[in-house]
Amino acid sequence: MKTAKSLLSILLILCLAFCLVACGKKEEPAPEPEAKSDQELADEVAALIDAIYVQERTDKTDEQCAAAKAAWDALTDAQKELVEGEEADPDYFGRNTGDASKDDSRNTDSIGKNELLVVSFGTSFNDSRATDIKGIEDALQAAFPDWSVRRAFTAQIIINHVQARDGEKIDNMDQALERAVKNGVENLVVQPTHLMHGAEYDELTEALSKYSDKFKTVIVAEPLLGEVGSDASVINDDKKAVAVAVTAAAVKDAGFADLSAADAAGTAFVFMGHGTSHNAKVTYSQMQSQMDALGYKNVFIGTVEGEPEVTACENVIEAVKAAGYKNVVLRPLMVVAGDHANNDMADPEDEESWYSMFTASGNFENVTCQIAGLGRLADVQALYVAHTRAVIEAN
Repeated sequence: MKTAKSLLSILLILCLAFCLVACGKKEEPAPEPEAKSDQELADEVAALIDAIYVQERTDKTDEQCAAAKAAWDALTDAQKELVEGEEADPDYFGRNTGDASKDDSRNTDSIGKNELLVVSFGTSFNDSRATDIKGIEDALQAAFPDWSVRRAFTAQIIINHVQARDGEKIDNMDQALERAVKNGVENLVVQPTHLMHGAEYDELTEALSKYSDKFKTVIVAEPLLGEVGSDASVINDDKKAVAVAVTAAAVKDAGFADLSAADAAGTAFVFMGHGTSHNAKVTYSQMQSQMDALGYKNVFIGTVEGEPEVTACENVIEAVKAAGYKNVVLRPLMVVAGDHANNDMADPEDEESWYSMFTASGNFENVTCQIAGLGRLADVQALYVAHTRAVIEAN
């Protein structure tokens, strides 16, 4: 019994000693997480931008757009300059392209029975979107007050860019068509703002085919330049109207009384389109044929993609040089003056831009750029109105 008591006393003493030691021992603080470097933080933002630089919308797109913008806003100015990814760069969020509030995404409900859906490729350049695309939409709404004009873009990459940077949500084709179905639209007219029956036009008609049984009538109006035709000799009234309108605007903006005065001053006008591998690329050759038919000998057509080959920048430079012109005015042959106009055509810091290549050739005394889309020209807007009217009246 005495032995048991002794053992119990020893155990109590040991427990007390352990408690005293434990209580006296200080907790080691958890190690502080190592701070991320400026480049690591910039790389995280680049990855978030690359994640939304995609052509497919998912149920996570809205969340991803918000996350990318929040992460960008959290960077310092110095860290923002380090953002570089597969598609990401500091200009994605940092470039000033104008006031987004001047635009109208036209994605409201209460459409009614008649909808006029204006479908564009789109642009992330706010000023051009408001002036060129919205300019066309406004002209159509004024011409057809009994129809509700709504918007869709076919480039999800651009939709995501505008949403992430400016908080403006623009419908893609599926969203716009679902909106029309939900609103009980019966008669749907689709007016593409695309130049031609090319790849974007084909994608539009494919998307539309899935909804053909959702409306009483579905009609697609002609794109800007009308029917493509079989070869470079095929021209039409649409191509003529655009050729006259863009040339007149370019001549006026360059400060000449008319094209003949510009010719006498040794000035050529080069209109730069996008170019395409689609068989509709012959349209660009047809536009050159149209300029020739109008007697516009100091007007040349080129393309960013160099398709057709004769429209590649180096070939256009040689053509202008051979014609003896010493002054060159570059202007986009595009509905919007967006990324291609500002970067591929007019960027003096990019040695592959048309401005830089024309200048570097050493063949010309003066090279200037006019950054203006076709969509802001009243005669071009009137042509879209005419195309829409033709299909409405025919049905």
